[in-house]
Order: sequence, then C-alpha cells, then structure tokens
Amino acid sequence: MPELPEVETIRARLEPRLTGRTFERVVIADPRLTRPEPPELVAAELEGEQVRSVGRRGKYLIVEFESGRHLLIHLRMTGNVQHPASGGLEADPHRRAVVRLDDGSDVAYRDVRRFGTWELLEPGELDGYFAARRLGGEPLERQFTVRALERAFAGRRAPIKAALLDQRAAAGVGNIYADEALWRARIHPLRPAGSLTRVELAALRKGIRQALQMGITRQGATLRDYSDPDGARGRMQDEFRVYGRVGQPCDRCGTAIEKIRAGGRGTWFCPNCQQLRPG
Repeated sequence: MPELPEVETIRARLEPRLTGRTFERVVIADPRLTRPEPPELVAAELEGEQVRSVGRRGKYLIVEFESGRHLLIHLRMTGNVQHPASGGLEADPHRRAVVRLDDGSDVAYRDVRRFGTWELLEPGELDGYFAARRLGGEPLERQFTVRALERAFAGRRAPIKAALLDQRAAAGVGNIYADEALWRARIHPLRPAGSLTRVELAALRKGIRQALQMGITRQGATLRDYSDPDGARGRMQDEFRVYGRVGQPCDRCGTAIEKIRAGGRGTWFCPNCQQLRPG
C-alpha cells in the first residue's frame, strides 16, 4: 500500500497542478529518502527543474522534467504526496520533503514509516532503470494479454499470489488487489503459478483489470495513511470482496472468508469459490 489505483489517483490529481511549474525551492529533511545520495545534493539538483509531465509506472510516480531528467517517487507502505500543503516541514513530524513551486504553492511528501524513495535519473536512464528491476506489463494497457501472463508464469512453482506480488507479471498489483483479483477469477492463492490453464489465466487477467479499475474509480483504498493530494480518503475499502474480511460471508456464495499466508503476506480468500485443486 499504496498500489496502482492509489498511485494513479495521486498522479491524476498532481498532473494538471504540476505540469509547467518549476521547482523553485526544495528541502529534503530525511536522508533515507534519497540514499545513497545526500538529500542536500538531490534537493539542489531539483531546484530550477520545470515539470513536463507526471506519469506512473507500476507503483512509481514519475515526474518528467523539460531537461529530460526524471524524479521517481516510490511511496512504499505509507508515503503520500500533499498539494497544496501549508506550514512547511514543521507542520507535520512525518513530512520528509517540501517543494516550493513557482506559483507559490507547496508540495509536501509525507511518510510515517520512512520506506519511500526519491531517485533522480539523468536523461536516457529511465528505460534501463525499469528493465533492471524486471518490472512487468501495465495491467490496464492492451499489451497485458493472456499470452503475456502465460509467458510470465511459465514453469513457475511459486504460489500465484506470490507471483503476482513480485511485479514481473503485472506492475502495480500488491496485496490488496491480488486478493481481490484472485477472488474474481475463482483461483486459490496457493495454486502454483505455472499450473494455471489458459482459461484460468483469462479469468485472472479479467479479475486483475476489474479490481484495479474499480480501485481507480473509488480513488483508492484508505486503510490507515493513504489519502489523495487534497487529503480526501479513498472509498475502495467499502468494495472489498475478500481483503480484510475474515469470518464475513462471501458476497458470491455466503461461505465465511478465511485468512492464510501466501508469499509471506496475509491473504484472504473464499474456501468455497477458490478451491485448491491439484496442479
């Protein structure tokens, strides 16, 4: 958390506000945010950069500058971006950086657990950066096909839940939306990824896209820290079919939702709709 829908919601809010604006002054207070680069150096390099666009790749926010550089922001568990923000760093003990734009407004980066990262890439480095991390396809784009999933999962014995979380098959899918997608596809989270049939993969592709699209429509899920740049809470948590609903009835069959661990993460599923078949 945040996952693709939350990051896309933040991107959509920021893009019209930041495009064309110049980073007039940058203060980065947390050395963990930019390590191994010193925060003072990164802040100095960012000052004077003019924003060309605000994009997204998986769970990364991508601020593209007119210079050809890119600022990659990964929110990890509790990162968030606020605009407009007031009061500077002193207004919130969890603020880690503040950017003053040339229109006089401030953009604040907030991160309770301090796992988020900022990385400034030079022109031409972006594609190589993502290739080195083996980031998979964008699940809401046309190139995200059943055949692409077949290639990603071929021969893999890891549980399908773990295979979804490692980002090589579908960039941006995390714990929440993996559980929701597997419920929609009627696939048990412990099924070996390489054992899924083409019919099951088609159902999984559809389930992933439906879960993510609903998440975007509901402006993401607010469980603790997430909010959009204006401070508004998401509403996707009101639409969960399995995530966080242990003991509650399945919306499809009425069976009590159960919780297990898969891929090292808490995992919710319906034991009736998502039976563990040999494979």
